[in-house]
Order: sequence, then C-alpha cells, then structure tokens
Amino acid sequence: MHLWPHQSLTPDGFSNFMLGFFALAVIPFFGLLGTSLLWALLPFMLAAVGGIWFAIRRNNRDRQILEILTLSPDALTLRRHNTKGPPQDWQENPYWARVTLHRDGGPVPFYVTLSGRGREVEIGAFLSEDERKALHAELSDRLAQLAQG
Repeated sequence: MHLWPHQSLTPDGFSNFMLGFFALAVIPFFGLLGTSLLWALLPFMLAAVGGIWFAIRRNNRDRQILEILTLSPDALTLRRHNTKGPPQDWQENPYWARVTLHRDGGPVPFYVTLSGRGREVEIGAFLSEDERKALHAELSDRLAQLAQG
C-alpha cells in the first residue's frame, strides 16, 4: 500500500496561477505609469509575487512524503520517505501489530497509528479525515485476516 498527500496543483497549474496573479497585480499599476509612485510601490508588488511563489513551492516540497506499507504473513513493514532526512522504518509481526484510530487527542482528528513492541508510529496523518477512517478499517480487516490464518 502506497500513501502520499494529495497534490492538486500541477506544474502547469502553478505556472498559470503565477501568471494570472502577476497579471492581476499589475493592473492597478497602469494608472501609475509615469509617476514616481509606481517605483515606490513596485518593490512591494514584486515581493508579494515572490512570496507567493516561494510559499507554493515550499508547500509542494513539503508534501513530497511517501509511506509504503507492506503486509505479509511474516512481517508488517512501514517505510516513510520524508522530504528531508533518511527514510524511517518500522517493522512488526502482523499477529502482534495493532492499528488504532484516535478520534481526538492527536495532531488531527481520527488519527491512525500502528503499534507493537512498545513502539507506536503514525500512518497517513496527511490524508483527509474520511481517508484516515477508511485506512483504519482496511488495515483492521487485513490484520484480522492474517491473524485468522
């Protein structure tokens, strides 16, 4: 099972958004052509365009998370590829692994964790609330099937 955050803005969508934002931000400047006020306001408009560009690019980089869950009769393995740093691994015998849905008290509502051997790891925190509920149900079913043999 591969889990990753939803990416709604494609590279073409990013380019179109930035072009549209710049075009709309320039419209008020047409009335200032030939005045010194244009040069006083221009750095602020360019700073706003640069700030939006930086924020969207940063958000895109931060959402490049991938979680790979491998479930076999012998092992349950979760590998999380973060945007920075090395991948994080967690492994447990599926018979002893427990999946828990925390309705509140976590960083997000309906927070899903896997636990075993005294260690608890999150899974799918970047998913929507409904997707986390479905993830919990599917993982619970799969672990129950493995426990029954």
